[in-house]
Amino acid sequence: MPDAWSKADLHIHSRHSDGLASIPDIMEYVSTRTDLKVIAITDHNTIEGALFAKSLEDMYPGVEVVVGEEITSKWGHILGLYLTEDVPPGLSAAETIARIEAQGGIAIIAHPFANRAFGPFGLKSLGNRVAEVAFHAMEVYNSSPYLVYANRLAAKTFAGGQGWAATGGSDAHVLKAIGKGYTMFRGDTAADLRRSLDELETRACACRGGMSIAFRYMIRYPAIRRQQALNPERCRPRC
Repeated sequence: MPDAWSKADLHIHSRHSDGLASIPDIMEYVSTRTDLKVIAITDHNTIEGALFAKSLEDMYPGVEVVVGEEITSKWGHILGLYLTEDVPPGLSAAETIARIEAQGGIAIIAHPFANRAFGPFGLKSLGNRVAEVAFHAMEVYNSSPYLVYANRLAAKTFAGGQGWAATGGSDAHVLKAIGKGYTMFRGDTAADLRRSLDELETRACACRGGMSIAFRYMIRYPAIRRQQALNPERCRPRC
């Protein structure tokens, strides 16, 4: 059992959905500007970008890629990690999780209380219905701007100790947001991360710099919206 602990960002978007950075730019940034050991590319409703990032691993020693996807289920967004093929959007939460498990993957409830943060204009999320589905982990911290209250609710829900792993992620749509939310795990490889998730020993953590990231999102929001318009089928916020 490894004694060292490392950082992983398990929620990153690229131009393959509504992120503004290319996969090579993400890999270069993670390698040279962060201390992350593992990242998951989790574009909306596709693993295309994640597979591309995985193919570049050898060019960036010290960084491993987990193939992921942020899937739009009927109840909200679910992150699938360690995938080999796309999970289609529009399924029930239970069926989405079953499709993830059929690939040997891990299902994480993403930003579970985002709807509480933004009311009727917020993302559909599973926070109020977590007891109705069986999943592997909950995103306890998401560093997207304005999710302070949603993160607080997630942490409060997780504190009950229901047998879920805790994860943190940046939900990055811009390069400088990568790593602002992260998961601590025992070891330093993608296999070690999987073991830590299975053993429920991961921790959700946050970096400083939230205000600067909020400002960056504010000025880049029109570009993110344009990127969503270029990928309408992948970036549908609701089913």
